[in-house]
Parts: sequence; structure tokens; C-alpha cells
Amino acid sequence: MRRIVLLLAIMMSALVAGTTGAVAQPRPSPTRSPTHSPSVSASEQDRTFLIEAHQGNLAEIRAGRLAQEKATTKSLRELGTKMVKDHTKLDTKVRKVAREAGVQLPREPTKQDQAEIKQLSGLSGTAFNRAWVQAELPGHRKTLAAINKQLSNGSSEQVKKVAQEAKPVVQEHLTLLEKAAASASPHVKTPTPHPSH
Repeated sequence: MRRIVLLLAIMMSALVAGTTGAVAQPRPSPTRSPTHSPSVSASEQDRTFLIEAHQGNLAEIRAGRLAQEKATTKSLRELGTKMVKDHTKLDTKVRKVAREAGVQLPREPTKQDQAEIKQLSGLSGTAFNRAWVQAELPGHRKTLAAINKQLSNGSSEQVKKVAQEAKPVVQEHLTLLEKAAASASPHVKTPTPHPSH
């Protein structure tokens, strides 16, 4: 009889331990990307914007670092520093909303941007300065167009907020790049005429 009581006690302990073990399963970490129930509802337009914005930020961060290292003018080196700082901050917001929306982001810039950065890294001196500015101008114009498209056609308020906050930053970069291009262009487009003898 003691054996039966002891056996029942062991079985009950195992059953209770198994039940509480099932109940006390660890909850998913809040840092994981929500795959089953995203807290942000995102349309295809929202998803596309988040991916493009992230890849653009990655490219601008790399390009900014390149300017910090290789630009021969203080103003371009400072612009490179500003771009690294601003695009890092913007990308933090993009990644947060993408995580909440369950959007998986690429780890690298686009192949085109990677090729452009590789080409720039092979240049030096004033050739680098000119090529860097000329490469950055269309990139920022494209980003501004993508932001405006998101603001017009996006459905998620959280993703629209990311776009709205990015717009003045990208516009400021574009203005600074246009000034840099204008200050460099007199040296390129209007060479000093040589008097004929």
C-alpha cells in the first residue's frame, strides 16, 4: 500500500511539474521580429518604402564615411560626417517600424549602390570630390521622390511618420549637395581662357 501511495505521489508530482512547465513556457523576446502578429499594419507600398529607405540609408552611411576619408575639402568631409550621423539616426527609426510591421530588411545597399561606392573608393583628390557629389545628387533626389510617394500613397501612419521625419533631413542634404556642385562647377565648366599670341 505504501508503494502505491508513493508511486501516486511521484506521478502526481511529475504531472504537476509537467503542467506548470507547459504553462511557464518562456515568452518570445520583445526584440524578436514579430512574424505572426505585427503591431503595425503595412501595405505593399509601406513595405517597399521601408526596404528602399533602409537600403538608401545604408548606402548614404557608406558614402558619407568615404567622404570623411577621401574628400579633399573640409566642407565635403563635414557633409560626409553629417550624412553618416543623419542617415544612421533615420535608419534607426526605419528599422524600428519595419520590426513592428514584420518587414524583413536587407543587410546591404542595392547592388547598384554597392558598385557606385566601389567605383568612388577607387578615386582620389578633386576627381573624388566631383564624382562623389555627382553620385550623391541623384540618390537624394530619388529618396525625396520615394518619400513623397509614401506620403501620398502609404497606408500606415507609422511608416508615413518615418517618411515625414526623413523629408527635411534629405532635403537639407540635397540643398548642401547642390551648393557643393555649384561651387565646384566653375572650375569644371568654365576654364580660364588662354590669351592667344
